Amino acid sequence: MTLNPPNLRPDIAPKARLVEPARPGQPTIGMVSLGCPKALVDSERILTRLRAEGYAISPDYQGADAVIVNTCGFLDSAKAESLEAIGEAIAQNGKVIVTGCLGAEPEYITGAHPRVLAVTGPHQYEQVLDAVHGAVPPSPDPFVDLLPATGVRLTPRHYSYLKISEGCNHKCKFCIIPDMRGRLQSRPAFAVMREAEKLVAAGVKELLVISQDTSAYGVDIRHAEERGHRAHIVDLARDLGSLGAWVRLHYVYPYPHVRDLIPLMAEGLVLPYLDIPFQHAHPDTLRRMARPAAAARTLDEIAAWRSVCPEIVLRSTFIVGYPGETEAEFETLLDWLDEARLDRVGCFKYENVAGARSNALPDHVPEDVKQERWERFMEKAQAISEAKLEAKVGTRMEVLVDEVDEDGATCRTKGDAPEIDGNLFIDEGFEGLQAGDLVTVEVEEAGEYDLWGRRA
Repeated sequence: MTLNPPNLRPDIAPKARLVEPARPGQPTIGMVSLGCPKALVDSERILTRLRAEGYAISPDYQGADAVIVNTCGFLDSAKAESLEAIGEAIAQNGKVIVTGCLGAEPEYITGAHPRVLAVTGPHQYEQVLDAVHGAVPPSPDPFVDLLPATGVRLTPRHYSYLKISEGCNHKCKFCIIPDMRGRLQSRPAFAVMREAEKLVAAGVKELLVISQDTSAYGVDIRHAEERGHRAHIVDLARDLGSLGAWVRLHYVYPYPHVRDLIPLMAEGLVLPYLDIPFQHAHPDTLRRMARPAAAARTLDEIAAWRSVCPEIVLRSTFIVGYPGETEAEFETLLDWLDEARLDRVGCFKYENVAGARSNALPDHVPEDVKQERWERFMEKAQAISEAKLEAKVGTRMEVLVDEVDEDGATCRTKGDAPEIDGNLFIDEGFEGLQAGDLVTVEVEEAGEYDLWGRRA
């Protein structure tokens, strides 16, 4: 069992899991998937195509005929991590193909690592496949290389990410994702539902709905209705809720129509969980970010959500030390957090990112001030989390088992996303449990981020 670290970055996907062995003589491709869950879905799609062509997939460099590194370009620190992974793959394997968000800057990659075989941008699946074919020709065996209906998945069998759109129409000054991934491109609702139905039929107990802007789903295709399904987030959430699995919504901007999702949570169709990137609370800071600047109305909206669905869990991400952030603006953020009482909170210290408009803003905050504000913010968020969890002691709740080892079972409540939020641990009477089980527990103990309980 692993306790939830308090400084876990909210932009990181769970570590990719690959366990399928190669058959003798089968060409093998290694995969390193960095960055967010959206990138993890891209990796799954690439690997599904490769498996269909007869390639085996390796979780490491050794023994692989070539390696794909799916990169992240969200922050400069993420770019550095991606370059380090590329360098490690070159050193240990030699044949490296780069894709993902950082691939939108090919000169940046080849300048550091001129030996890479190819560089492609995000969700450029065909170009990745072409590069693999050039490096390692396929050798399929149609009688052996059977592909499951759900394709290759890099998450545990009992949960799966469900990407409903690509890109984003926002112009936030600190973000370059629209430059890397383009404008909003929604998938048809019937296609999303078809994928979800296959996943649930294969045993998936939790669907994690992801995109860059989940609330805007369908706007670009005018909420088209096709084959009985309408491309609107409220309709899609209702349709997904009919499948019988947990449905968790990520990256939801607080547009007015989000309030229409809350009754679905109260009814139990969708998990009572919203992941909303508020980023800050002071109106001047939000304006400099080119974000909506109505923090007071946001508090009213939160109160309205809680009145409809009292058990709703709210997660958000914030940036401290944004250019021009004064001590008074930061104090406003702390006061807002005191009033909002969010359940789960992640926090970034602002970083310049090449190409972001925020780089040119005046009055950048010194690093030591950023660090001090981050520590104060996390201290307050931790205290709120601890108080919220303490209030759950003595209650009963349904949890999903993620992992079982000799020490106990690591589970999640309906208010906890995998590897982002907290856990609930069962350290007695867990015999017979296995990953994917849904069990009822009585909460006996609370920590800063996690809960402990026993089977009820």
